[in-house]
Parts: sequence; structure tokens; C-alpha cells
Amino acid sequence: MFLDAELATIALCWRIERRDGVAVGLTAHDRDIVVDGLVHRAAPGMTPSAIQRADGLEADTMDVAGALTSAAIGERDLLSGRWDGARVVLFAVDWTDPASRVALGEGVIGAVEVGDDGFTAELRGASAALDRPVVEETSPECRAELGDRRCRVAMAGRRRFARVVACEGAVVTLDSGAEGLGGGLLRWFGGENCGLESVVAGALGMVVTLRAMPAFVVEAGVLVEVVEGCDKSLATCAGRFGNAVNFRGEPFLPGIDLLTRYPGA
Repeated sequence: MFLDAELATIALCWRIERRDGVAVGLTAHDRDIVVDGLVHRAAPGMTPSAIQRADGLEADTMDVAGALTSAAIGERDLLSGRWDGARVVLFAVDWTDPASRVALGEGVIGAVEVGDDGFTAELRGASAALDRPVVEETSPECRAELGDRRCRVAMAGRRRFARVVACEGAVVTLDSGAEGLGGGLLRWFGGENCGLESVVAGALGMVVTLRAMPAFVVEAGVLVEVVEGCDKSLATCAGRFGNAVNFRGEPFLPGIDLLTRYPGA
């Protein structure tokens, strides 16, 4: 194996696959390397932290630090969340024969920190899922998402495309009605925000109010997809969707405030 050769020809490589399907290859080598048909661009500033592999149940985490020199990974995209949840595969190759490779680890991008001279991204391995709670906590509101396998509400007719007429701050005016979008999503299919999602706080007529301003400037005419939302209350689930049988909450379960009550309160 090339790892045991007297003359080391090892190059570290990263393959990053965003949730929107965009794949980017980077390498710590000083020249581009083609691996599995994907060009891994030279990014000598990319360095991983110490890599530890074990058979135990401890969560596998690793940090990758690098300078914001790649045209594919910019500070604005990192801060806007475009790379959140992206799948990262880290491996070593023989730069004289890229077909020879050794897998070092993989995971998804977690917390991202951007500084004056670069960025640091946390990679969470598959075993990091063991850190999650075993069971859900009770809540008066529904814990399912509208249309998922637990909710089971059919989303046909609850998604539609529209064009942006104007955008001022977090208020977006569309060319078609947007009733019922409170708590829903607005997905950007054009412009600088393409691939991102914005949560809808409320809608009236053709005017949609987002919970936060779009990450980038919005131009008129941009295509968006509007997805109907739900306020996760039992009244809405039963009255608007007729889906109380699949409600995933406990609205009538006494909370901890019951312990603080006293006669005459």
C-alpha cells in the first residue's frame, strides 16, 4: 500500500455534498486531483484536526479548519446556512495514482465558526446520533412536521410556485395569494438565495412576512415555492386538516405549573 512506501505521496481529500445536490472536491495537495470523476481543487489551507477511529460507542467528531480561499465555499454561503448538514467524506489518496485511497471518516457539517483568517467546521459522524434523546419530551404542540410520515396530511395542492413582486426587509409580496402559509416555508428557486429556505411567520393576501430577512438581496421576478404551514395546535389539526387522529402532542397533559398552584390562586 502507498501508506507504507519509503517515499510518501499522500494527499488528503474532502468530498462535500450539499443538501441541494451540489458536490465539491477539495484537496490539501498543491495540485488538483481527479478522484472518481470529480476534480478536487487544491486548497492547501484546509487542515483536519486529529482523526481518531474507534470501535466504541463514543460519538465521532472532528474539526476541519481552512482559509476562505475556495471560490466554491465563501463566507456568505457559510453564514447563510447553505452548507449546514452537508455530507463530508474525508480520505487519503496517492497523488501519483488517485485510484489508491484510504477512507478516514465521514459525517455531516455541524457548527460553523467564521473568523478573520478562515473558518472552522465541526464534522459529526454517524455515531453522534447516539447523543440524541431516546424518547421525545411531551409537549402541548404537535411534534410532527406537516406532511411527514407521522402527520400523514397529503401535501398535494399545498405547495405552489409564485414570483416575487417586491421584497422589503422580511416582507415579501408575491404575484399570487399566500393564505395559510403561517409556519410554512418559502423556498428560493432563483437569485442569490437559490437553494435556501425561509420560515414564514404569517401571510395576508399576497404579502408574506418571514421570521428573518433573507440572507441575500431579493430581486423582483425571482421564482419561489411556497409550502403551506401549520401552527401545530390541536384546534388547527382537527378543524383545518381533519387530522386529529395523528396529532403528536399532549395538549391536556398537566404541566409542571400544576405543582405551583394553591387554593385561591
